[in-house]
Amino acid sequence: MELKGRVVVVTGGTRGVGAGIARSFLAAGAEVAVCARRPPDRPVARDGREAAFTSVDLREPAAVREFLDGVAGRYGRLDCLVNNAGGTPYRLLGEGGAERHARVLALNLVAPMTASLAAHPWLRESRGSVVMIGSVSGTRPSPGTAAYGAAKAGLESLARSMAVEWAPEVRVNSLVLGMVRTELAHLHYGDAAGVAAVAATVPLGRLAEPADVGEAAVFLASDRAAYVSGASLLVHGGGERPAFLDAATADRGETGGGGGRPGGPGV
Repeated sequence: MELKGRVVVVTGGTRGVGAGIARSFLAAGAEVAVCARRPPDRPVARDGREAAFTSVDLREPAAVREFLDGVAGRYGRLDCLVNNAGGTPYRLLGEGGAERHARVLALNLVAPMTASLAAHPWLRESRGSVVMIGSVSGTRPSPGTAAYGAAKAGLESLARSMAVEWAPEVRVNSLVLGMVRTELAHLHYGDAAGVAAVAATVPLGRLAEPADVGEAAVFLASDRAAYVSGASLLVHGGGERPAFLDAATADRGETGGGGGRPGGPGV
């Protein structure tokens, strides 16, 4: 297994995308430590191996440093930090005070920076890497989750700057995720029919599975990505079909042109 002997920390690694990432690293042979504020309902495991769990509030710098130093001390090294923890409730900007939106920024932007800084001495020693888990919400308007989108945009920018400052010892990359089918997908997309309808909007015809994200994270942490740093890898199934394609009438024979595909402006 290509990551045998490596040590990986996945924040927020007890469920959903984080658990999928942790399982992929376990399958690749790595020793995996996960953290969250609450323990998982069942151990995060794969192929008979389990991830070690520690309860940590990532908004507390001292606790984060203690956790990461503890992992590195237990295993003798730290090779990869996956900054996955995050999330947000749906809340329009005008429906919450600035302090509520600031808490979203703290969890999704400040906490990954805190963890990365705490891990840096260990990653520098092992010539390891950081993987930021971003979102397409940081690349387009994000109504209802504006603070989350702003945090994810900032996270991607942070990763690019970090990749320059910490080179050549530490590589830093981002995974920019689209929609993922987790155990909480129904809260975002509704029942099975809703999930299917949303999946139909994705060019690849389905939502990502947590394992899809995990395999991409393993790649970025592996020697196969030894020359990849400061990169943003899109894991979104081809993106979103532009709404204007369905709204336009030019390609449907409704303008008297016979339905031929136009060449576009200036063609």
